[in-house]
Amino acid sequence: MKGRTERKQTYCVCALNGTMSLLGKKWVLFAVNAIGSHGPVRFTDLVRELKGVSPATLSWILRRLAQSGVVARRAFAEIPPRVEYSLTESGAELQKAIIPILLWAAQRDEYSQMLDDCDPGQLIEVGSVRSVRACRPAGAMAHPSGPLSTSE
Repeated sequence: MKGRTERKQTYCVCALNGTMSLLGKKWVLFAVNAIGSHGPVRFTDLVRELKGVSPATLSWILRRLAQSGVVARRAFAEIPPRVEYSLTESGAELQKAIIPILLWAAQRDEYSQMLDDCDPGQLIEVGSVRSVRACRPAGAMAHPSGPLSTSE
């Protein structure tokens, strides 16, 4: 519209420094998404879901996500010990923020080939857009560079 002025907001990109030092690590967004997709989840279930992540790496990621307020860690006084991880409100917001990245990745040229090779059990729906979780050709090593999933 003519005559209408848009007000722009200004943000300092410095806010990304601390955030990206965590989110930029391999497996972090996959862990956030897996926890958000399953609700409270145990460590061993996450190791199974995130094929290829080492237990030491996953432990480090979960500790950092808990320190950042993205993940809540709940320990039960049982024998054997049981610990469950769930997303905090901040973590749920982060999982929602992952969706545009998923949609962007789905528009990339390589995506159609991954979709053809994907196990049908890994296909999910995000609104009206079909997406893929942990998609990789059969026999390929797990690598967290493929699209992410969400369960909305």
